[in-house]
Amino acid sequence: MALPTIIQVGLPDAQSDAEFISDRIKVCITPIPDFVLTPHTADGQIILTLTIKPGMKTPYYYSADGSKQAYVRIGNESIPAPDYMLNELILKGTNRTYDVVATEHTKKSVSFTLLQATYLHRTRIPFEESDFGSFGLITDDDYLTRAGTLLTDQHIVYNSRVFCTRWDGLEMGSVFEDALDDKEYEGNLIHLLTSGCDFVKNNSKVRFVKEAMERIDKPDYSERAVMEALVNALIHRDYLVMGAEVHIDMYDDRLEISSPGGMYEGPVIQERDIENVKSKRRNPVIADLFHRMKYMERRGSGLKKIVNETKKLPGYTDELKPIFRSTSTSFSVILKNVNYNLVSDQDTNQVSDQDIDQVSDQDKILAFCVSEKSKKEICDHLSYTNLTYFTRKFLNPLIENGKLKQTIPNKPSSKNQKYVRA
Repeated sequence: MALPTIIQVGLPDAQSDAEFISDRIKVCITPIPDFVLTPHTADGQIILTLTIKPGMKTPYYYSADGSKQAYVRIGNESIPAPDYMLNELILKGTNRTYDVVATEHTKKSVSFTLLQATYLHRTRIPFEESDFGSFGLITDDDYLTRAGTLLTDQHIVYNSRVFCTRWDGLEMGSVFEDALDDKEYEGNLIHLLTSGCDFVKNNSKVRFVKEAMERIDKPDYSERAVMEALVNALIHRDYLVMGAEVHIDMYDDRLEISSPGGMYEGPVIQERDIENVKSKRRNPVIADLFHRMKYMERRGSGLKKIVNETKKLPGYTDELKPIFRSTSTSFSVILKNVNYNLVSDQDTNQVSDQDIDQVSDQDKILAFCVSEKSKKEICDHLSYTNLTYFTRKFLNPLIENGKLKQTIPNKPSSKNQKYVRA
């Protein structure tokens, strides 16, 4: 289909039109934005160019028919700003961020033992009483800022949560039917960070390649890349979005970490050069404290760090490069399992994850079950937490192969069931 022909007709009275446009902007937009109307000639026709400069007095409201509405740009259209975006614009307009706002909670009503212990451990410097104020966790009259509420031992901020799921396969399904493991964590940001990293570690494997003089470990994911991605999700997320939390979703071939809130300023991450993303911090007080504890850097290099740490993994190829995606309401990091397509090959002495699990863990079970043991005792011995997954992957195959037997043969689901080597 042929494209329509665009005819440029120009303006017969550019001065009058400029005055009309200028007047409508001043009447309908509050506060008045910084704009410039410039007439110029193109193909013998006079046209006007309207340039609107970025403003700091957000939000800017459009008034018409007695209503007052702020708009945001989503893709190719402008829509009324949702409440949480409007609240963030209001904070920007007063030169404040979410985490500096004072709350009704007093310092004496909470405790900070995890923060103080972690700070000492990671910096070798005691967390002094004066640090609460100097780091922006309390106000001058000892009320907690929002940053402070996110770092107490108590769970004050409801949506300060991380939902973790290890899915069976390549797609998301029902947690009750398709999840091999799932956990929900809430409260202190340090607790969320360490718990999320532990969940990933417990649900991923370290394969190995045998070479002439050594054994090379091949983890599914870089631990440092995972930590960087989760720090980014917790520190830069939009806590004004209620009913939302950080999600860690693990599949056979990838790991996805998603958080509420898109890029703090500017275009979506897909349109940017990862090597040159400037640091724009939605929650600078929290970011500064995590930098002091050496969890992150101030220079906005977290995304580049995720890429570079992943590149260090044995078996990495360009197809396994991390993927970053953002919308107006969310940000996601996708880390690919570098061992997903690893095939057992005797010529190269590569051993697959399944081979390692089936041999080493089954041998451990048989060695442990010289005397009768319950399912929980066996799981605890091998550090497995998901009983359903453990039964399906290890116990059932051993029973079917006649290597392990149940002490109550006709009642496999009995609470008193125990297992012993055949």
